[in-house]
Amino acid sequence: MAAHFGRRLYKGAATTAVAALAVAALSASQAPGVTADGPDRQSAADATPSPETAEGSGATGNSPYYTDLPPLNSPNPSPSASTGTDTSGVSEAGIPATVLDAYKKAEASLREKKPGCNLPWQLLAAIGKVESGQARGGRVSADGTTLSPILGPQLDGNGFALIKDTDNGAYDGNSSYDQAVGPMQFIPSTWEWAGRDGNGDGREDPNNIYDAALAAGHYLCRFDWDLSDQRDLDRAILSYNNSTEYLNTVLSWLEYYRKGTHEIPDGTGTLPADRSDTTVRPTPTYPSSPSTPGTSPEPGRTPGKPSGAAPSPKPPADPGSGTPTTPPGTTPPTPTDTVDHLEDAGTAKLTAMAGDTFGERLRARAETDAGKAVAKVRIRFTVVGDTDTTFSGGESVATVVTDSSGVAVAPALQAGEKTGPVAVRATVAGRTVKGVAYKATVTERAADTLVRTGDKALTCVPGGEFADPVELKATYEGAAADKVAATATLVTSADDPAVNDKGPYFKDADGNAVRTLGGLRTDANGLLKLPQLYADDTAGTFLLRVTTAGGATLTVELTVAAAETESPAPSAEPAPSAEPSASAEPSASPTA
Repeated sequence: MAAHFGRRLYKGAATTAVAALAVAALSASQAPGVTADGPDRQSAADATPSPETAEGSGATGNSPYYTDLPPLNSPNPSPSASTGTDTSGVSEAGIPATVLDAYKKAEASLREKKPGCNLPWQLLAAIGKVESGQARGGRVSADGTTLSPILGPQLDGNGFALIKDTDNGAYDGNSSYDQAVGPMQFIPSTWEWAGRDGNGDGREDPNNIYDAALAAGHYLCRFDWDLSDQRDLDRAILSYNNSTEYLNTVLSWLEYYRKGTHEIPDGTGTLPADRSDTTVRPTPTYPSSPSTPGTSPEPGRTPGKPSGAAPSPKPPADPGSGTPTTPPGTTPPTPTDTVDHLEDAGTAKLTAMAGDTFGERLRARAETDAGKAVAKVRIRFTVVGDTDTTFSGGESVATVVTDSSGVAVAPALQAGEKTGPVAVRATVAGRTVKGVAYKATVTERAADTLVRTGDKALTCVPGGEFADPVELKATYEGAAADKVAATATLVTSADDPAVNDKGPYFKDADGNAVRTLGGLRTDANGLLKLPQLYADDTAGTFLLRVTTAGGATLTVELTVAAAETESPAPSAEPAPSAEPSASAEPSASPTA
């Protein structure tokens, strides 16, 4: 951020010392988590993506971006402010209606799909401002599609990254090199897997702000980062465009929009003026702290960043990362250039039950033609074919940088509900060399134990219905077995699994008697409550057998019997007789 503020303030500063002091003050006050270096302080320049998760070229291919910073005054000035108060903050805080709606809908979707990410819509607005000036001030149609294409420069290696065509020009119209596309500036190779349909029209269009905003949200949340944590927030932004100056600019707009914003008509937004590729810059330097007197930039120049290259807080260790370290006209080989092939680095058998996380992770090693390991190479793992199995975070693609031993370990695979084989491919990002194909298997959800949740006898009178439901619990290796398929059958006997044609029965949707029910599934707690059971006129003892995937079986006894008749209780005294008993003798008469 120091470089940005220094450049902006220099234009009106009388001396470089004034500019430097202003830089320090702004750096300490404007962006959250971005502070002037000093004792017990950490600069945002220290935040870099994790090597295990960095995508190198990011979502945009590290394309140029707008470097304009928000005004210093609040976006919500006090109503009592005097007439002469600068109100530029109010206009800058306005976001075109359709664009703002897209950001908020993307936040709502991510809150449901990935609540742990804590994505704020203001972050999407900050990135949208930096990438395209909110779709060029909101020049979009009613469905959110830009009225004209928004394209970055071709990434031909001339001042920018070298990314040869990956989409045959389908998105950017360029069949030679890739270009960043749309209001959120995705390069085609990233959009191919990150694209989303945000407006429900059945298409994934990088030129549509609803699609692009939702894709950007998923991209920022793809590694289970918690964006309410400053460290994860920094990593996510740097993964979008790997530049410390970019990080600081986005953080500035994020804080600005958090202070307040409002909706304005489409097409009336303020257009940015300064871009990171339109200013001549001096030989790169690598300051470890904000600008100080004597080192402020010349007018119109930004320190620490050669034309078209992403800045870095220190000289990059990777010779292919974009900073010139050799004389002009010579290009040293990057680690990626030396890779001849990939090898499986000891991945074990990949099997998991539907809905579970695979216990084994994919491992690939980058090697030269001599078999030497190559570090700092981006390996792309891609789940292919008709499957809903993904990597943790819900994405089908994960890019991981090889470690010092040349090995890249992919995020854990999460089995979906579709059972059967799953194919995963590992390739070298930016190279066409021999990759590695992996095979995984998703098995059906299973239970190994099935028990009743109660022990009350299940009885019914002929022609009636059972008062107590049949409820069971399924477990697998001691844990609740959720979503396990089950079948309930009224069997003939313990030794004969044939369906009984007499006795208790279920009813189908039309009210007809059925004695076999398939398509049953346990709930999230492994519980299975069977539908109402009825009885025909046949009395006796009958058997209900329930089986689950995985082999768990339970047989339940059902009794159908007539209700017992109760005998009347005897009276305490005999009932009086209407006639004298024949055996009664006359009482004796008194003697005269």
